[in-house]
Amino acid sequence: MNKEFIDKWVSQLKKGSLSFVVLGILAYDQEYYGYDLIQEVKKKTAIDIAEGTLYPLLIRLKNEGLVESNWVPQATGIPRKYYKITKEGQSTFLEMRTYWTSLNQHLTTLTHAL
Repeated sequence: MNKEFIDKWVSQLKKGSLSFVVLGILAYDQEYYGYDLIQEVKKKTAIDIAEGTLYPLLIRLKNEGLVESNWVPQATGIPRKYYKITKEGQSTFLEMRTYWTSLNQHLTTLTHAL
């Protein structure tokens, strides 16, 4: 086995799936601030995501009109920026989910054939 190849492949797979994962978490009409979103990604997918990965992704999703954000004052401390999915984000996630489901079925068939 080529461990270096596998490590790179796993990294690319995670990176390529992250937009889908974040939109999927936000699709349940709940707002998250960055730290909570990182924890939710870890909990639901076992993907360890860093702030330096999440925030640029959220900026890209926001620029695409798929998420929006707002500052929420806190009882103590500084305000937090919360993110939520937009209607465009919801429809984009549904399209992504359709493709993901189809791809997953094909890959499952392929791996069971081996």
